Amino acid sequence: MPTRSADAAREAADRLACRALIAQGSRSFHAASRLLPGSVAEPALALYAFCRTADDAVDEADPGRVEAAVDSVRRRLDAIYAGRPADNPVDRAFARVVARVALPRALPDALVEGFAWDALGRDYETIDELRAYGARVAGSVGAMMTLLMGARSGPVIARAADLGVAMQLTNIARDIGADARAGRLYLPKQWMREAGIDPEAWRAEPRHDEALGEVVRRLLAEADRLYSRSHAGIGQLPIGCRTGVRAAHLLYAEIGREVARRGHNGVDGRAVVGRRRKLWLLAGALLSGQRIMPGLRAEPLAETRFLVEAVETSPAPRPQPGRTFGERAVWTTDLVMRLERGDRRPRSVPAGAPLGQV
Repeated sequence: MPTRSADAAREAADRLACRALIAQGSRSFHAASRLLPGSVAEPALALYAFCRTADDAVDEADPGRVEAAVDSVRRRLDAIYAGRPADNPVDRAFARVVARVALPRALPDALVEGFAWDALGRDYETIDELRAYGARVAGSVGAMMTLLMGARSGPVIARAADLGVAMQLTNIARDIGADARAGRLYLPKQWMREAGIDPEAWRAEPRHDEALGEVVRRLLAEADRLYSRSHAGIGQLPIGCRTGVRAAHLLYAEIGREVARRGHNGVDGRAVVGRRRKLWLLAGALLSGQRIMPGLRAEPLAETRFLVEAVETSPAPRPQPGRTFGERAVWTTDLVMRLERGDRRPRSVPAGAPLGQV
């Protein structure tokens, strides 16, 4: 029978393995995790490592094997939730997270469903359908991260899901051209037809014009609406977590503004936020991240309500302590430098993945 010291050594080794995987595959998240308290950052790395490996398993499957790949990931989850994870560092580490925060099974299940939608090349007719996609690939991650931070009231989870969906819409607006060239179309087809664009003809030959710019403008307006809704939730997080979440919020919203400054053109290049602007935004996050804002009780999106309900019916563990303001300030500078280096690297994560998007 393993000794307590052996268990501790294995747990430490598993954490290192998850950190190494994320440092290599999702550098932006690895850097951003350093703005979070250690009690949140370590389980967050385990969560993202599981997301990374699950996404790869589904995304890299042959078209005829997608359902089998999804079933395989769900069997991994079955074992994790039964307390008998597969004998690998990622699944063992994620199983500890599941037990520690009483993570509702519906949340990772939703994420895996979103991966399947991507792998199957699913399109979205309406903005409602696109929000449902965002709820799965990003809203679910926002909800899981919020649980890791020790906040789990329904209204706070709803605002976290708002933020996740807003970020996903921004990501779509930024990467329209790259997605189309990979055969993927995330824009609401209904909006495209209303602008006089044939979705399939455009996918075959993507180009930017004024009509497409209007579709992107509408998409970013919806993202801005959800960013505004999410404000109230940040102020309800533990103090040590607010600055990191606020920084991600501000940086992503700024990506959308950069797309707008380019004439809402996400086809002819990838919008990035410059280093000086990042420094300014992150300084603003340090100064404003602690504020509590109104609007917490707004109803959840219809598309994210199932995430909120899953959390509301689950047990609540004890909250974790946070870092000091000074520690967060030091890590902010480090984050800016890492993100600046990351902007120079080619994108290696599919547009639908919720990893490394900043």
